[in-house]
Order: sequence, then C-alpha cells, then structure tokens
Amino acid sequence: MRGATMDDRATMDDRDDRYLGAHVTVLTGVDAGRYPAGNSVVVRGADRSVLIDPSLSLHDRAVVPGIDDVLLTHVHEDHVAGLSRYPAAVVHASERDVLGIRSVEGLRTIFGMGDDGWAVFQPLLETQFHFVARPDAIGFTDDASWDLGGVTIRAVSLPGHTRGHTGYLIEPDGVLILGDIDLTAFGPYYGDAWSNLDDFERSLAVARGIDAAHYVTFHHYGVIDGRERFVEMIDAYAGVITRREAAMVEFVRGVPRTVDECAEHRFVFRPHVQLAYVPSAERRSAEQSLVRLVAADRVAEVESGRFLAL
Repeated sequence: MRGATMDDRATMDDRDDRYLGAHVTVLTGVDAGRYPAGNSVVVRGADRSVLIDPSLSLHDRAVVPGIDDVLLTHVHEDHVAGLSRYPAAVVHASERDVLGIRSVEGLRTIFGMGDDGWAVFQPLLETQFHFVARPDAIGFTDDASWDLGGVTIRAVSLPGHTRGHTGYLIEPDGVLILGDIDLTAFGPYYGDAWSNLDDFERSLAVARGIDAAHYVTFHHYGVIDGRERFVEMIDAYAGVITRREAAMVEFVRGVPRTVDECAEHRFVFRPHVQLAYVPSAERRSAEQSLVRLVAADRVAEVESGRFLAL
C-alpha cells in the first residue's frame, strides 16, 4: 500500500507514539527505547512510506501498514530486530555498513568480535534480535536522498559509531534522526572494529550545527524538541569523552599500565555489565584514547605496551 494516509496512524497501536509535523511518526519503544529496544520512525509521503530503524519493539506490535522502504542509520543488532516483519520492503543502508545486513558474517566484521564473544553473541542474533540477512539490501552514498512525494529524506553522514552511521533530515517537517548519537549520560559508543573516536567527535560537531525543529534518538530520549535543548544535551554528551580520557590519564599516573589493564578497569561500561561484546569494546575504546593521549603529550609509552601519564 503506497502513500498510506494520516488515518493509518490510528492502526499503529501505541499511545506513546509522537507525531511530528504532517509526515513523521516516532514509534516509541519499550521502556522509552532503552537497549535492546529502540525508537523507530515512520515517514509518509504522497507516493511512498519509509520505516527508519525497525527496532525490537516493532517485532511484537502490529505491522505498520504501507511500508515501501526501510532505511537504517547503521547496522547493529538492535536497529534491525524488527526487519523480519517487513520482508517486502526495500532495505537501504550506507555503502560502508550494508555488508552487515547482507549476511551475519558481515555483521561480525562490523563488530570485530573474537571467537569467544561471537560464540555467545551469535545465537542471540536469532533468538533475541530475530536477525534475518537481506542480501538484496541496497548501499547508498553519503549524498543520498529520497523523495516520497511532498516530503524528502536526506542522508547526513555521521560516522564514528560505525563507518556508515547516518542521520536523516526530513523536510519540510524539520526532523533530524540521530540514530545512536543518543545523547544519554552513558555517552558515545565507539568500541567496535567499525568505530572511530575521532570520526565520532567530528560527527557530533556536524549534528550540532544542524538546525531542526525536532531531534530523534534511537534510544532513551526519543524526541528532543527545539534546538536550544538539543545543543545543551549534545554538548553534555560530547563531554563524556573528555571525562573518560581524563580518568584514563589519572589511572596511568605514577604506574605504567597496559591496554588490557585499562580495558579491565572499565572506562566505558560499569563493572556489573556482563555482555558478550564488552571486553572487546573496552579494549578498542582504550586503544583509541591512548593513541590520542600520546599524540597530545598527556601520556607516553614508557616501555613496550605500557603507558604513563606525563
């Protein structure tokens, strides 16, 4: 069903959903979209209807009618968990991330997960996240846009969380989809093989410079109304990186530490969090920060593989 009408919103079965302008509906996830759930978005034009990031919450609710295309901000398990409910939709992801939805091995490449972590995590992809590979998924470039008829979606390249992490600016409604720039107190996640801390910081600056009426995160907050509040939140979010690296400097002050010791100390995740990808994510995050701290003359590699604050 192409170009479903505004009346179809009444069939989406969640009274917490938010309607933004004439074309955009935010489908609020369970527990406000806290992981593993998330907040998905429907955009309807006169000619086509698009679903952005089908979350785990969408797997258990009524199928949203009339979806022609699915756009992914990036390919992680929680952003594709509801995709199996839309087998006829055309799937789109950045050309740098699309391998992750075309096959499960492609997704493992994005994670960069070792054998032990993967042995635990791979079964969850099917049992908890309902992962179904889409080898027909289309990769798009950074300048991609979609005309739905009276409403346009423009890709905004925001790499860092993954290489292909993408925001979407929806006009004329003035809605910016932020994906996993989620503005939470946890802070940015850059712990996968496909992640890059420097890119993430640059993407935060790009997102901060976009003037929109509404900003939508996949996790937790959902909709942030107005630029003033958004700027306040994204500045606090970026500050988490600064605090993590300051804490790392103190950890290596007086006692040379290895990357493994930094990872075990946990600068990203709290000690009680036991997820399959946490050890590799902590190590990848620590490696990136140590490189930056050495380049900034805040830390030195005083012997092979050991780092000390200057």
